Amino acid sequence: MGSFTPPDRTAHYKPALAAFAALACAWIFVLVTLGAFTTSINAGMAFPDWPLSNGSLNPKGWLSNVSMFAEHSHRLSAGMETTLALILAIWVWRKEARPWLRKLAWTAFGVCMGQAVIGGLRVLLNYVQLPAWDTNLGEVIAMLHAWLAQALACVFLAVAVSLTRSWIDQRRPVSPRVLLWGRICCALLFINLAIAAVMRHTFAGLAIPYFPFSTIDHHLLPPFWPFKVAIHFAHRVTAMLIFFSAIVYALVTWRDPGASDNMKTAAAGLVSLLLLQICLGATIIWTFREPFVTTAHVLVGAITLVSTFWLTWAAHRDRIQT
Repeated sequence: MGSFTPPDRTAHYKPALAAFAALACAWIFVLVTLGAFTTSINAGMAFPDWPLSNGSLNPKGWLSNVSMFAEHSHRLSAGMETTLALILAIWVWRKEARPWLRKLAWTAFGVCMGQAVIGGLRVLLNYVQLPAWDTNLGEVIAMLHAWLAQALACVFLAVAVSLTRSWIDQRRPVSPRVLLWGRICCALLFINLAIAAVMRHTFAGLAIPYFPFSTIDHHLLPPFWPFKVAIHFAHRVTAMLIFFSAIVYALVTWRDPGASDNMKTAAAGLVSLLLLQICLGATIIWTFREPFVTTAHVLVGAITLVSTFWLTWAAHRDRIQT
């Protein structure tokens, strides 16, 4: 038998591959939106089985029942994302000369598969009760599933950005201050989204039913601190830390001579996204968790994280590329 010869690989810009990576990254937001809507209407257990839905790929009544439609659409979109991830990993492996990027593409596929399995375990282990935590194992796994979706979006974005012409052609390094504030903002966002996942799946979204204050008497701090109130308040506090950190990040990016025009535009857009996110968070309280508003809040949160991560990933280009 003859030995296998790997195909030719280059680090040059490949328009078709870059476009496909962008599609795979964009599809994540379809998946996040459907997952957020499913959770917002409490439809995560619309089907008690997995990977099929009521034993079928086309369960009876799923197009007419909102809960069934939300959950099954989420599952179908997850299957599509896994397919896109596999194609992307194989394509990058065959055509890309950069070893770290080939590994990153396969990492994206691995995280995607792991996310699918975790989603399945959320359904299959929902019956396991955890009396000490006043919840069940399915809801605990759902928290991890929600947070990992955000990390998955960042990994896909990293692959997509690394395939763009601007990444390949960029040569100007940015200052250490830009790198530092990017890392700070990303860390705070991941912490905030983890808190948000716990808040949503412990049904603490209205634990503090007032905004911007914590009481009807306009007090900043809640008078009592049960777990649901504490996790809700932590979400608000970290959101404000993110907002002020993002302003600093935008300012240092705008003043940095190494920052590209795209980076400066993204930095300004980041502050705008956070303002929108705060408004959506307030509207959730004022509308008593209206499902479409809640879904929009989750989606904008994901877009904010990905935007911040894109800006930070681009700023680290010289360190990653080498």
